Parts: sequence; C-alpha cells; structure tokens
Amino acid sequence: MTAPQIWTLWVGHQAAGVSILTWSAYLVSALLWFWHGLRSRDKNIYLPCIGWIAADGAVIAGAIVYG
Repeated sequence: MTAPQIWTLWVGHQAAGVSILTWSAYLVSALLWFWHGLRSRDKNIYLPCIGWIAADGAVIAGAIVYG
C-alpha cells in the first residue's frame, strides 16, 4: 500500500488525505526496528528497514512538498 501512496504523491502531485503524523509514526517505528536489528546483528531485521525508512521518508517528503 505504500508504493501507490508514493506514486500518487510524486507522480500525481496529490497529497489530499495523507497524514504526516501517521507516516512519521511509521518512520519512527522503522528507525527503532533498524536500530534493534543493528544491535542484534540480525540482517533479517535491519535490511528490510532500510527500504521502509526510504519509503516512509518519500511519503513524508511528498506530503510536505505537495501538501
């Protein structure tokens, strides 16, 4: 569900209905899991988090730019 949101923001230039607060909470969660994965030295945790951090950041940035 994140990819269509990014598409709508960056290609369609529409930020209606996007909550920066909600996506920021997702970003904080991904950052915490990333940190936990690094501390645990578990690639299965921290590697996917890199993608989630990038995706959540793209949504937040798009909401700020087009909101």
